[in-house]
Amino acid sequence: MDLFSLITLAIGIFAGFYVQSAMGFAGSLVALPILLLKFQLPEAIAYISLFYVFSSIFLIYREWVFIDKKTILDLSITSIVGVVLGILVLSFSKPIFLKRMLGAFILAYVLYSLLGKRELNLRNAGILGIGILAGFFSGVFSTGGPLYIICVENRVKKINAIRATMIGILGLVTLTRTPTLALSGILNIEQCKYAAIIFPIFLLAQFLGRKTFNISGKSHYKKSILFLLMLSGFSLLLR
Repeated sequence: MDLFSLITLAIGIFAGFYVQSAMGFAGSLVALPILLLKFQLPEAIAYISLFYVFSSIFLIYREWVFIDKKTILDLSITSIVGVVLGILVLSFSKPIFLKRMLGAFILAYVLYSLLGKRELNLRNAGILGIGILAGFFSGVFSTGGPLYIICVENRVKKINAIRATMIGILGLVTLTRTPTLALSGILNIEQCKYAAIIFPIFLLAQFLGRKTFNISGKSHYKKSILFLLMLSGFSLLLR
């Protein structure tokens, strides 16, 4: 790997996992556009997934008591199925049109929220659909977070529980996605070596992200969720 590639990797991972630690989601949405400046999509997804393993171990241990276990249980099986399907698509095609569809859906939800509409009342069928779709997009683009936050935000009310539950869900997705990427040949030993080089930068991002969350209030957190969803929607729609 040349120096520019290593710097790009370091910047992308730092930015993505600072946001991931602070918000509980959106790490890949921040990291992916930066990594795509130098890496192909499958390789970028492999690096992000690898650091999600480290992030999940660290954050789930810290936030376990706040995690809404029922929400995670409701989403678990459908998410796993979606992730496997998504990685199969990633391995054999270039589904750019799906990324634009996800972007349009996210922007529609942001508009719905900004217009002051009442919160969605997601029933079992809604949970099933969101779980499969979110898992699928997590497998293809590592960008299932916005779909998960739509579900979690409408079922969990306390901000520390929202953040912790998102961390738990994405940890579950990571446990499914990373071995599947390795078995498909997308994730390899060479990437693990470069990940080890920038690991201290990842740790700094985790520390600063947690500090940011501790000083933010509920209203700021809710607004930040909508802002990140809007940015991610435009990013997915336009790229």
